[in-house]
Amino acid sequence: MTDALKLAVVGHTNVGKTSLLRTLLRDRGFGEVSHRPSTTRHVEGARLSVDGQPLLELYDTPGLEDAIALLDYLERLERPGERMDGPARLARFLDGSEARQRFEQEAKVLRQLLASDAGLYVIDAREPVLAKYRDELAVLAMCGRPLLPVLNFVAVNDHREAEWREALARLGLHALVRFDSVAPPLDGERRLYESLALLLERARAQLQRLIEEHEAQRGLRQRAGARLIAELLLDVAACRRSVPADEASLARATEALRQQVRAREQACVDALLRLHAFRPEDAAAGDLPLLDGRWGDDLFNPETLKQLGVRLGSGMAAGAAAGAGVDLLVGGLTLGAAAALGAIAGGAWQTVGHYGERLLGKIRGQRELTVDDAILRLLALRQRQLLQALDARGHAAVDAIRMTAPEEKQWRQGKLPPALGKARAHPEWSSLNPGAELEQAERQEQVKALAAELG
Repeated sequence: MTDALKLAVVGHTNVGKTSLLRTLLRDRGFGEVSHRPSTTRHVEGARLSVDGQPLLELYDTPGLEDAIALLDYLERLERPGERMDGPARLARFLDGSEARQRFEQEAKVLRQLLASDAGLYVIDAREPVLAKYRDELAVLAMCGRPLLPVLNFVAVNDHREAEWREALARLGLHALVRFDSVAPPLDGERRLYESLALLLERARAQLQRLIEEHEAQRGLRQRAGARLIAELLLDVAACRRSVPADEASLARATEALRQQVRAREQACVDALLRLHAFRPEDAAAGDLPLLDGRWGDDLFNPETLKQLGVRLGSGMAAGAAAGAGVDLLVGGLTLGAAAALGAIAGGAWQTVGHYGERLLGKIRGQRELTVDDAILRLLALRQRQLLQALDARGHAAVDAIRMTAPEEKQWRQGKLPPALGKARAHPEWSSLNPGAELEQAERQEQVKALAAELG
């Protein structure tokens, strides 16, 4: 079995070394991130494995604080007539008392880099190229290990990437990678590992395996996220309440439904955050305007009547499936509904289960409250926005994602996906309704179809 590749993450204090590791490890809780200097005071490691095989070990190190003085000290270590190379000079330094006193932090960094296969030199690209950074690179180069500069914080407008590229090239460091730990590019890890493979040819197979695993896991998260959103939308589309027609009852029922839908959306948000290994406080959804609800006639739409006709097992099925829409009564009953009422009068309502209960409610003057199509569109927009934001979010980010109503024509205009129209006629498909039947094969098929449209 090939040994895991060891990488030391090094650099000046407070440039985002721990933040980079959090994003690479997808671990929001790794280490401590702070604007205070010297937050990391010791070496901390973590391992990336695939199918139980460790492929990469990453080591967070303290920040380099006084490279100028250290470089001057190292240059004075040679005795007259000696010509020491970098590792020999560092070995003498690490054996001395200064490595345990004045330069204790720097010594920890150098020991870890010497024990590693390579180093990632993290740079705050917003900072000007100062002499202390050049001296840091000169000291680190003495370890004789490949160094890959990582330009952090390049997603902001005031970075100095061009200056850093020129300065690194003058030092002979032509291979580098852009990787903002807060907002990493979608191909950021691939680029980082491919750049490492150029420096460490023997580790190419391990790094390629990490790339493939990363991309496979991302695909799984995207598909799982689309399914979570599809479950939410079907739950809300199929949700309904039978409500007395007086104004007070309608107002109470509308508010209760609003709260239930909002709670169901929050459950989806929480599930998406867990899927991407983020915390509950990493996303904040604004209030959900439920408008005035929706007084639907889904009891008498073609899908419901088709199901009802099949259950009755009568000649009514053919006419019901056709979805006849001829109003016969002021109450809005259709031809299919009239046939259903006739079936109830004949005692068949017990056969049709909850359909019969709904029809009886209609006769008694009750109304069915459902969620407006505009809310389904808003839910889809917000959750898709969240899913995309999580996919592009680094685990070092501290600001919460704000879920607004983005402009997206696919969900703002045109017809809703067929799965949602079908769900309107199947209240048993909603976990928000009593007696939900969530494992029905037809429901699962519609969730799968809707998830494919969302993906």
